[in-house]
Amino acid sequence: MAKKIKTILRDYNHRPWPLPTRPWRYYQEWLDLLFLHFQVDYDLLRPLVPAGLHIDQHQGSCYVSLVAFKMKNIRPKNLPAFPPLSNFYEINVRTYIDQDGKKGVYFINIEASKYLSALVAKKLSGLPYEKSAILRNAQGYHNLNQEREFRLKTIFEVTDEITLKSSLDTWLTERYCLYLDKPAGIYCFDIHHPEWPLFSLQLKECQLNYTAGDIHLHNENIALIHYSPGVQVLAWEARQIKPDRPSP
Repeated sequence: MAKKIKTILRDYNHRPWPLPTRPWRYYQEWLDLLFLHFQVDYDLLRPLVPAGLHIDQHQGSCYVSLVAFKMKNIRPKNLPAFPPLSNFYEINVRTYIDQDGKKGVYFINIEASKYLSALVAKKLSGLPYEKSAILRNAQGYHNLNQEREFRLKTIFEVTDEITLKSSLDTWLTERYCLYLDKPAGIYCFDIHHPEWPLFSLQLKECQLNYTAGDIHLHNENIALIHYSPGVQVLAWEARQIKPDRPSP
């Protein structure tokens, strides 16, 4: 494992800013990822993001993404992973932030397939994890969150690797921090991983119903789709970047 960590840390030329000088705190693997991207209206997105964070735009357009994947081997530094807790399926709904030149993501919603994993992740990170019935079979991802009335059913086939990424491909995926709002203020988690390997896919079936405020995510308004086999990730302790959350 130590050799693997050193390899990850040596692979940094794709990063838009240098690696943190502080020691990393968590290791995790994000595997078998389905990215569904949606172009959304700024005025609908703005109430969902803390006023102290600047919403990033690509050529004047805002985006929200739904990402389904397997979280594996998440663990603190110097401790082993515990599979019943460390391995679970996750679906997050995220948008994109550019805060003082650091392009990151902000999670609007996060679901995990295991109740205890969701509870521990929420306690340790402060991120808005909740339990949901996420499944992955040979055809695709499925989720039913009855409390939130969220539904996802997909059948897809991975096709060709994207060897020449568009500016939007890179903009949507190469993000090396995430932002979090707490009662004490706004925090930033630095992360690091190899450059995303991206593949095209054929989405044969998609039944999707997610809402975030007045934003409705349906299969009819998917703007772009990606698949990735995954990356190995290092994460640093959160740093407070704003002492108080401004009023909207």
